[in-house]
Amino acid sequence: MQIFRTAVELRRWSRNARLESGNIVGLVPTMGALHAGHASLIRAAASSCNHVAVSIFVNPTQFGPKEDYARYPRAFDSDCALAATSGATAIYAPAVEDLYPPGASTFVDVEQLSNRLDGLSRPGHFRGVATVVTKLLIAAEADRAYFGQKDAAQVSLIRRMVTDLRIGTEIVVCPIVRDAHGMALSSRNAYLNPAERAQALLLSRAIRQIESLVSSGERDANALINTARDIFQSEPAVRIDYIECVNWSTLEPVKVATSGTLFAVAAYVGTTRLIDNTIL
Repeated sequence: MQIFRTAVELRRWSRNARLESGNIVGLVPTMGALHAGHASLIRAAASSCNHVAVSIFVNPTQFGPKEDYARYPRAFDSDCALAATSGATAIYAPAVEDLYPPGASTFVDVEQLSNRLDGLSRPGHFRGVATVVTKLLIAAEADRAYFGQKDAAQVSLIRRMVTDLRIGTEIVVCPIVRDAHGMALSSRNAYLNPAERAQALLLSRAIRQIESLVSSGERDANALINTARDIFQSEPAVRIDYIECVNWSTLEPVKVATSGTLFAVAAYVGTTRLIDNTIL
């Protein structure tokens, strides 16, 4: 497995990989601290691509001034090991200066979507996401890029951006991976102490209850949201950021849940912000 530190090296690798007719290049963008969820993305890419690059880059522009950029978990050696065993053939681990050269002043802002769900509660977050993903797609020139459904709002933003900018990369979305208790895997789970891990199970409990209600015929979005809110009231230490029932393409609230509707929750457990969702 090769390790690249610059976009120039990654692009050269990608172009060389496609010199042989029929070769497909996949990209799995990550911020490192890889876990089984990331491994599932890499395996999915490896199953349908001849060459797979995994980017490991903690993107400073998607963190607010009071967020956890400095303490975000970093474990490069173990990340490389997991990526290799999962099927990656290249790692792209740039310095900040490679993706954001001194004096850089160009950003990508997906209007309207950038101010919904996580974008509403984390101003500037989605601008940072859109900008770095655009840079990664340009650098890798990948045929396919793989993202997890756990970041469903981010997926909506990236799909819109790729369509609007006519970027030729196919966006592939893979299912949420959960632990034995049902918690969605996240690098930020490492911040939780044992008591907080127990409290964090409220998110997946709410998701399961909503799925059950929809399976039994409930379609009223307000009823679904209120049910989830009632579940969170059982643990006052968990602070709701949002509970929303939205159109997955536009992230606009809906009154009636239909097939493909996104039901998403975000909450603070201690100082750790966690998200979860289901596609109804």
